[in-house]
Amino acid sequence: MSLSGIRIIDAHIHQWDPFSTPRVFSSTARLLRALPIPMDLAKRLAPRRDREFIGDPTAFTRPYLPADYRADAGGEPIDAVVHIEVAWTGKGALAEAEETAWVARLPFGGDNPELGAILGCADPAAPDFAALLDAHLAAAPLVRGIRAHVAHHPDPDVRPYAPRAGALTTKEFLNGFGLLAERDLCFEAWVYSHALPDVTALAVRFPEVLIVLNHLATPAGLFGPVGKHTGINPGVRRALFLRWRDDLSALAEQPNVVAKVSGLMMPILGHPVPPRGTSTPVPVLVDRIHPLIEHALDAFGADRLIWGSNFPVDKPITTIADSIDAVATAVTGHGGGQPELEHIFRNTTRRVYRIDTPSA
Repeated sequence: MSLSGIRIIDAHIHQWDPFSTPRVFSSTARLLRALPIPMDLAKRLAPRRDREFIGDPTAFTRPYLPADYRADAGGEPIDAVVHIEVAWTGKGALAEAEETAWVARLPFGGDNPELGAILGCADPAAPDFAALLDAHLAAAPLVRGIRAHVAHHPDPDVRPYAPRAGALTTKEFLNGFGLLAERDLCFEAWVYSHALPDVTALAVRFPEVLIVLNHLATPAGLFGPVGKHTGINPGVRRALFLRWRDDLSALAEQPNVVAKVSGLMMPILGHPVPPRGTSTPVPVLVDRIHPLIEHALDAFGADRLIWGSNFPVDKPITTIADSIDAVATAVTGHGGGQPELEHIFRNTTRRVYRIDTPSA
């Protein structure tokens, strides 16, 4: 559906080059470049939990840079983007700041959208957390916050991003977390949906820290089976949705939390992956995601929701244009109009990340 002249800020994108920068997936990308392995075979050889999380490995086996994002955005009116850390594996306690410096040097602007903000990687539980925050801030004036790798799922076959559950609740994490407020930085909370109560407890304990919930907390398996026993039948998926709904409502009661309407087309939610180069039809996407968006809109209000494409991670399921269309259709189908769309696709992102871009 048309956004009626709204200039968009994409609040969640990733950039990488697995050949020239250290990433978790760099060695695999280099191997696939060196060996004539068809991509479909490479996909079949990957561990199941990786296959289910990424859907299609193509994007992870090559660079994804500003011109690639511009090509994927096509004619969409996207003025600026927010970059989120992704799997940097440099050496040393301050290595993650190297990613921030790398992102700041990428050729945004000109024919490409502007770079509006950077969210780096840092773990509040780490002993050098304060030094790393300062290194991020020194690396780029656009740093607005950090994300830590805390996502863990009780199903062992759903890909974890933390070695164990409860990362947000440890003494070490809580002792470091308050340093974000001292530097006027936000925390990007990406968790699987069962951990929403941990995010709520964090928000209650630190009301002075802005928390941005990523991807509406990724209810893995909501649209189809993943892992060993997640989303295995409609009854299980209904229970998952109801728990997500109640936990999201509790989180929304905390005024220091905003939520990203992003990542809703991640394969790990249980979306069937269409053939490479095709996209899930928008009506099908709307049918799947509208209950999530409608509840988020009711719980948070449009002025506490922000849209992000999560590209290229969502690319196996959808296009940027179709993601915009599906989210906008769900919002307007729930009674949202131009003011709500302006909040979700631009104005809330400008406020949250202090982006110096004129109002639409």
